[in-house]
Amino acid sequence: MSCVKGDNLKIAQLSDIHCGHPMFDGELLDHAIEEIIELKPDLVVVAGDLTSEGYAPQFRQAKRFLDRLEGLEMVVIPGNHDLMNVGFLHFRDSFGKSDSVVRIPFNPQGDVNPSKWATVVAINSSKPDLAEGEVGHVKYDWIRKAYEWPNDYRVFVIHHHLVPIPGTGRERNIVWDAGDVLALLSEMKVHLVLSGHKHVPNVWKLGDMLLINSGTASSYRVRGYTRPSYNVLEIDDGNLTVIQKYPGLGEIVAARYERDERELTLNPQLAGMFNRGAWSV
Repeated sequence: MSCVKGDNLKIAQLSDIHCGHPMFDGELLDHAIEEIIELKPDLVVVAGDLTSEGYAPQFRQAKRFLDRLEGLEMVVIPGNHDLMNVGFLHFRDSFGKSDSVVRIPFNPQGDVNPSKWATVVAINSSKPDLAEGEVGHVKYDWIRKAYEWPNDYRVFVIHHHLVPIPGTGRERNIVWDAGDVLALLSEMKVHLVLSGHKHVPNVWKLGDMLLINSGTASSYRVRGYTRPSYNVLEIDDGNLTVIQKYPGLGEIVAARYERDERELTLNPQLAGMFNRGAWSV
């Protein structure tokens, strides 16, 4: 997609906040929420694992935090932890449907008739009491129909990763039908896939599609030297900048994608689990 010059879109992407876990840090989430409110993104994506074990008090805690983002467009999906202990009932009570479609205008000046839009399709890939996930063939036609606006910038939100994440050990929690889902998203010319699950931020380029994983925003369940973080994505004229935010501590530019050159440039600190220096902002 080629955006009209000056059009831009800003997305805050966070996941794996894990309310109720012993390693959950509410102060980190406070910082993240305050930073997002100040940022005023066009969309907030919360890509699953809001809770530790899917219990009602944990969902209520997560909702109290996220309710502070009132007034911002938000997409929330469950993760595998949220579907433990019949937690899908409490997710529904707190956040409604687990699959959704929203259209976001590229109109930073608040134009009445924006020149471009983004279609965001969010899918529940989790299975009750299982760490691995699945989209399922029954949803494929629904996903195709959701991308009915051919000129929109296309974003797909899923909790589970579709390709392995470096530094996360033996691969066993990937989506069961990852190959078919990737083929479908390529067919639909999706630009961005946003996910969480592994607590390690990462960016992959697959053809013209970028797969962007966010870390855990408010939990110390991290690997190596990885630190709690969330992403801010800035899309401008079809180019993309990924900013990795450390709640209350600062940020780095984690990746840049140049649309015309089809070139992805990664900051070495993106793989911070292996680099003690990544703890210095």
